[in-house]
Amino acid sequence: MLSHRSLSPRTRQRGLVAAAVVGSTLSLLVAAAGTSSAAPKPAKDPIPLGQGYMGAGYDIDSGNRAPSGHKAPSFGPASSAGGVQGIDVSHYQGSINWSSVKAAGISFSWMKATEGTSYKDPNFNANYLNSYNAGVIRGAYHFARPDVSGGAAQANYFASNGGAWSADNRTLPGVLDIEGSCYGLSQASMRTWISDFYNTYKSRTSRDIVIYTSPSWWSSCTGSWSGMSAKSPLWDAHWTTAANPTVPAGFPFWTVWQYTSTGSVSGVSGNVDRDKFNGTADRLLALANNTA
Repeated sequence: MLSHRSLSPRTRQRGLVAAAVVGSTLSLLVAAAGTSSAAPKPAKDPIPLGQGYMGAGYDIDSGNRAPSGHKAPSFGPASSAGGVQGIDVSHYQGSINWSSVKAAGISFSWMKATEGTSYKDPNFNANYLNSYNAGVIRGAYHFARPDVSGGAAQANYFASNGGAWSADNRTLPGVLDIEGSCYGLSQASMRTWISDFYNTYKSRTSRDIVIYTSPSWWSSCTGSWSGMSAKSPLWDAHWTTAANPTVPAGFPFWTVWQYTSTGSVSGVSGNVDRDKFNGTADRLLALANNTA
């Protein structure tokens, strides 16, 4: 059996996030039982503030995590073969050798910059600079927390703390990572929250925000809303060995596909999310530079 120390930082963090969510839910259930036997089932708790990462909500929502640990499938030949390959990272990957990542065939990466309006990933500055210097086309992502503040406030925080954009041949537009619970918002309110984030980010940077989400989250929390499909490129979270992902209803196609959370890449210690761009290297560069 693996010891806690032998697990990768990302695997340990998945366990900590799961324990925090389960512990909070159990506390609510105990409190409810003490007041009324007919108390309603509590809503799924959000990821603890500061502990979000790409796939944290999808991991729980899709049922890929069991009490014994994370059980996402490894990427298969259909997903990993060919195409423009990328990774997404946060401080849970630790120190990254970006020259090795580039030499391993990784063309692009998005990295966590912010969460809510108070948290900045401690490894963001190093990842953002070192990936650029290694020749990796890189961008920043924001882990959405609709339960703590409005979309406009979080877009401003993101744009001021790593999410800004420049036409320098290596910077991708920012990503809104929205997943996990619906944070107590109705579908209409969630649509408004996302619109406020989009409009504020666009005003600050001139770029359309990329939306990272899963089919189940988009259906449950926005009602399969089509209002962003003509404005925001979709980053589809669907861990599978199939040749193509399931696309959230409301979007016509995917631009980026996160196909596994258990990938491996030279230069990164332990598991890392693997991603694929839906197009050629020239089209990826056009997305970065906002050109036709």
